[in-house]
Amino acid sequence: MNNYEKTIETYNSVALNYENKFMQMDLYNDTYDFICDKMEKNSKILDVGCGPGNISKYLFEKRNDLKILGIDLAPNMIERAKINVAESEFIIYDALEIDKLNQKFDAIIIGFCMPYLSKEDCKTLINKTSKILNPNGLIYISTMEDDYNKSGFETTSFSDGKEVYVYYHQENLLKEELEKNDFNLIKTYKKDYPEPDGTFLTDIILIAEKE
Repeated sequence: MNNYEKTIETYNSVALNYENKFMQMDLYNDTYDFICDKMEKNSKILDVGCGPGNISKYLFEKRNDLKILGIDLAPNMIERAKINVAESEFIIYDALEIDKLNQKFDAIIIGFCMPYLSKEDCKTLINKTSKILNPNGLIYISTMEDDYNKSGFETTSFSDGKEVYVYYHQENLLKEELEKNDFNLIKTYKKDYPEPDGTFLTDIILIAEKE
């Protein structure tokens, strides 16, 4: 079993734990509000690594005209998302195959999917995102910022002792990839995410516009 398969297996088994922890978290709401404010009426949104629909639910509650498609590889996450945001569409689908969806979107949300993707696969995802965004479409990326060499298997506060493989990424490298793929960075946020031991992780959110 490779790193990705192990991570998907863990998240599939703790989907409800994840929902209980993150569905009501408001730490990132201002970043989602920025997306909502930028979207035209009936805009099409792709929620990559949608989990139980926590981001989609927030977006839809703020803007019920948005047409949201959520994708995730953990079947139990997709089932929870269908319950939590019944008005939107959710399918089991690989983030690295989004160029085969045969759809164009006005915004693509990559909300804490990249912590579970290698550096090379993050580059691939950004490139494929650029191909399925409409002109002036937005990409939203949130991830944990730290030295990539610290990446490895970890347990989380909601994973019941099961491990996931966490990749840490760096702001400058993500910005370079966005620029290479004809994105203009329009907004950067940094958030201190509290850990159970009292320490904080640095979360970075980048929002960029397709040329």
